[in-house]
Amino acid sequence: MAVNLGKIGIWRGAPGLNPDLAVEVEKLGYGAIWIGGSPGAELRLAEDLLDATSTIAVATGIVNMWNSDAATVGASYKRIAARHPGRFLLGVGIGHPEATQIYQKPYEKIVSYLDELDEAGVPVEEMALAALGPKVLRLAAERTAGAHPYLTTPEHTRQARDILGDGVLLAPEQKVVFDTDPERARAVARPAIENPYLHLVNYVNNLKRLGWKDEDIADGGSDQLIDALGIHGDAKTVAEGVTAHLDAGADHVCVQVLSAGDDPLPGYRQLADILL
Repeated sequence: MAVNLGKIGIWRGAPGLNPDLAVEVEKLGYGAIWIGGSPGAELRLAEDLLDATSTIAVATGIVNMWNSDAATVGASYKRIAARHPGRFLLGVGIGHPEATQIYQKPYEKIVSYLDELDEAGVPVEEMALAALGPKVLRLAAERTAGAHPYLTTPEHTRQARDILGDGVLLAPEQKVVFDTDPERARAVARPAIENPYLHLVNYVNNLKRLGWKDEDIADGGSDQLIDALGIHGDAKTVAEGVTAHLDAGADHVCVQVLSAGDDPLPGYRQLADILL
């Protein structure tokens, strides 16, 4: 692993990221900023965030293999790595079948895309692969620095570590809500979790592998499922939920703060006070 992500990073969709936020997050002591969604192949936002900061790493979570051709992504990686050596992690993945009409033979697509990135000169130690199930987790260990699971629990992290083995990056995402009122917290977390993830087959299948039932996933998700995927409470409780991934074998946790407003910084400040 060539890029130092630290133990805790932030995950935020591309529209909610900007250089000013990056500067503030770096000051708080976070190790990495994960650009959520499907950033375009030119990766301009990643470069902008790195230009504005001096030490924090930037990662993509994830570049979609169906939408961004590997040659362009490889050239973008080399441009950014030359400008900011050791600070950029290229996270790639295949997304979900509901997002594209050409989603066929996904495993073969991942392998061929990684082959193309290899040919483009992207080093294995500066790539990560979105992975949930055992087969792709093993591929992440074989072909990249490691795995970036999304919408998971510490139990998935524990299972993923067993599959990946030691010395392989495991960087799960965890949603959190800073609110001690369960009903208010769920009112924030449920829409972000249900739409779209509880309607996407790869996430639903993964939750079922973890033991969640159809009734947990239906009708917006059971309270128990929403509480597991969107940890809520005071800063201490949230920090304990994040740390549970580290205790289960994660090297790094990227935290997605969900809130009723648009500003995630109050939550990230509270978490930094405890964990960083």
